[in-house]
Amino acid sequence: MTRRAVWERLFGGSSPRRPEDPDAAGAVPSMATITAPLRANMDRLGGDFSDENIRTLGNHVPMLLQNGGTELLELWLEPVGQDYWLSPGETVIVTSYGSWSDHPFETYHEPECVQVWVSSCFATVTFPDGTEVPPAHRRPAGKYGS
Repeated sequence: MTRRAVWERLFGGSSPRRPEDPDAAGAVPSMATITAPLRANMDRLGGDFSDENIRTLGNHVPMLLQNGGTELLELWLEPVGQDYWLSPGETVIVTSYGSWSDHPFETYHEPECVQVWVSSCFATVTFPDGTEVPPAHRRPAGKYGS
């Protein structure tokens, strides 16, 4: 599923859905439904978005992600839009923190990329030993302007 398809699945169209627009089932969504976890978690963080402070949100749910292939695998983390690149056999843990409406993650696989949408809007990416994976980890030269 492409990034555009993920947006469409989550928000109901190629552009953000207006609150008065019904979804496919005829229900009228509210932007408050989509943004409630973000607002609640942001208020609790008080403007400090460091990994250390994100961990204070509690309610952590870890998800193990391993590249079982033979080539680099891109992990695209949303809604922050951050990329991480895993070597064959490399493992990371994406952990969601805070509150969310329904489920902590939505995960989509496409060739050479795994997209993880963190419903709470706040997550950390660490190696199994607990150390932080730096943003753009192993990003190939020339990707995304690097």
